[in-house]
Amino acid sequence: MKRFFSLLVVAILAGVMTLGAYKLFLEPDPVVVTRNDTTQKTSLIPTTYTATNLNNAGTNVDFTVAAEKTVNAVVHVKQYGISKTPRNLMEYFRNGGSTERRIQGAGSGVIITEDGYIVTNNHVIDGATDLEVTLNNNKSYKAEVIGTAPQSDIALIKIDSDEKLSYIPFGNSNTAKIGEWVLAVGNPFNLTSTVTAGIISAKSRDLNEYDGNFQSFIQTDAAINPGNSGGALVNIRGELIGINTAITSQTGSYVGYAFAVPSNNARKIVEDILEFGDVQRGILGINGDNLTKQVMEKYNIDETQGVIITNVGEDSGAKKAGLKEGDVIKEIDGLRIKKFADLTGYVNSKSPNDIINVKIIRENKELNVPVTLSKYVIQRYSIEDVGVEVANPNPEYLKKFDLDHGVIISKALSPKMQRYNLEGLIISEIDSKKVKDVLQVKQIIESKYPEEDITISLIDRNGEKREFVFQN
Repeated sequence: MKRFFSLLVVAILAGVMTLGAYKLFLEPDPVVVTRNDTTQKTSLIPTTYTATNLNNAGTNVDFTVAAEKTVNAVVHVKQYGISKTPRNLMEYFRNGGSTERRIQGAGSGVIITEDGYIVTNNHVIDGATDLEVTLNNNKSYKAEVIGTAPQSDIALIKIDSDEKLSYIPFGNSNTAKIGEWVLAVGNPFNLTSTVTAGIISAKSRDLNEYDGNFQSFIQTDAAINPGNSGGALVNIRGELIGINTAITSQTGSYVGYAFAVPSNNARKIVEDILEFGDVQRGILGINGDNLTKQVMEKYNIDETQGVIITNVGEDSGAKKAGLKEGDVIKEIDGLRIKKFADLTGYVNSKSPNDIINVKIIRENKELNVPVTLSKYVIQRYSIEDVGVEVANPNPEYLKKFDLDHGVIISKALSPKMQRYNLEGLIISEIDSKKVKDVLQVKQIIESKYPEEDITISLIDRNGEKREFVFQN
């Protein structure tokens, strides 16, 4: 019995010692919870999370459907040119020599109809004597140029195939949103059928606001490299929302900034070329500016976003609708206008005689004004290879020389041509073709090959006709 009690005491002591050691060395410090009845704002920004967000999470977006829909409709475009290699000094001065067909460049293109119409960049096909298009299945075709819009860097070409071709339907680039996933499909570095992914980083980008060519690009961080030009920018539904055109890079390769012509603009250009043979541009008929601090002070306005009208053209749609200098354009057809590139990007997708609804701020009052767009008519054109700028003359001026056609030289572009006092002289023919206006001059010059000579028929101040040949 004594032995039993001895063992019991030992057991109790051992338990007490074990519990004490645990309390002293192993048990974690207690957490003290206090309640503060006073109201106090938290310094943290609350966020919400629900399991349903998983379906929209960026990492779970499935690109395979869009890739499968588009990869067979993006083609490889190669342009060939004819170069002359003079074999002696005489051939050099006469622009002669042996001819050689060689590849001058390559890019991408997007099939937009099953019968072979293809959209690409103008710079991809500019100056080519021959075009070759290779499909994703390695079949190659000769292509012809249907029409071009150099100012927008868009061209329409066509191939003839016995089979129906895969094509990409146009999407609505106006509804594309910043942050939306997109795919760039093209042929960088001659690697066919390359697909890269990114998001729309910005819209209505003008790469140079001071060059007089008002652009409105979609900016994306999808990787675009040399050879991607003319390829497709598509949304995750496989719809065409842009034509990949340019990158901003110091190295010539992709560094995170790429730009595409919006699909609405490209589609309008294509439709115009097919219907009219050239681009029919609708214009508001205004000059405008972004709302900088200096502009706000000059016009004494408080608006920070929009386009202020600085001049209204005579006989323009804007003038007829009653728009005035100092009006601030805030919306067009419900689309917010934050800067001038927003305005030009939207208007360039419209045609002459289209009616748009313009919301303006005038003297702190909001007004909605319907405006009928007028047709843009080119008035001046620079013939770079000749070194002169030409303009449409007054018909009365032509009558002095007994002419019913011709354009007037408005400016000499080079110091060499400035020596000849050419301003006011009339160009009546180019390559033996009578020219009636600046648009026709533009069409003739831009249809020529880069190394082709230009023959100019000039009417001097005495009314005598002289011909000059400009060699390239």
